[in-house]
Amino acid sequence: MKPSISSVLLFVSLIAPGAVVPAATLVKLTRADDRIRVELDGRLFTEYIFKGAPKPFLYPILASDGTEMMRHFPVKKGVPGEVEDHPHHRSLWFTHGAVNGIDFWGENTNQCGKIVSESVESAVKNGVGTIRARNRWVGPDGTVHLTDETTIRIRGSADARFLDYEVTLKAPAGKPVLFGDTKEGSMAIRLPLWMTPTHDFGKGRKHEGSGTIVNDSGQRNDETWGKRSTWVDYHAPKDGKVYGVAMFDHPSNPRHPTWWHVRSYALFAANPFGQHDFEPAFKADKKAGDMTIPAGGSVTFRWRFYFHLGDENAGKVAERFKEYAAGQ
Repeated sequence: MKPSISSVLLFVSLIAPGAVVPAATLVKLTRADDRIRVELDGRLFTEYIFKGAPKPFLYPILASDGTEMMRHFPVKKGVPGEVEDHPHHRSLWFTHGAVNGIDFWGENTNQCGKIVSESVESAVKNGVGTIRARNRWVGPDGTVHLTDETTIRIRGSADARFLDYEVTLKAPAGKPVLFGDTKEGSMAIRLPLWMTPTHDFGKGRKHEGSGTIVNDSGQRNDETWGKRSTWVDYHAPKDGKVYGVAMFDHPSNPRHPTWWHVRSYALFAANPFGQHDFEPAFKADKKAGDMTIPAGGSVTFRWRFYFHLGDENAGKVAERFKEYAAGQ
């Protein structure tokens, strides 16, 4: 049944002045035992996978035309052209490398912690797909060091995808939680190799790339590492188009604008805890970036991933960030 003219006019009248309204995109969420499949206009965008790995993650990540915007490894191995390093870089994920002294970022030793799913719910409303998850951060000895409530909101338009990731970290009633100062974190995506600038992987392997990393100050490529910025964009040409991924740090976040652990080998991460690694003036103070959540307390972080066509100018990354900061 098609909506009446009056219902369409009512919808338009309820839109806030100046709000950006993308072309309508049908969002479909499908639940399975270990994941939630997300489709936009009948095409796969991603899956939220909450079982079978040391932490929840989203994989694959596909642009509006189906182009792969993530590395397959370690979910799939032996993919031609991929560099199989850092097996803990699982497509798109959130965690940290020093939580009460435990490494939740790494996965390759029995001393690493795990983020264990407790519950997952999903719903679609007003063109936005929402996934709500509760997780326990469990140490190697089985101790639960904290819990989180994660909300992922997904929407799209004809040529763009938006993924909002909100996480509230909660300390137990009887014990504070220390997020330690380390570059190994936190909100991250591992991009495909074709998106990178030129990078020397060592051992005689140098990748000649045509990608670009740029932040809100205009710093580019390796200059963006460890710098504070409201947003960073990573883009590159492929098959006659330019594809980009921007990540926005919400103004309400603690320590906004955040530092960026963004590498020319395709790691792209926002890290609000790595001050001593990122700022030379604090190199000797290994606790400079520590953040303690008091016993029974909580802290919330918000980021947006914006998958777009074109470079940062064609994709209007700065404008899209302003919309995000304004609550759109």
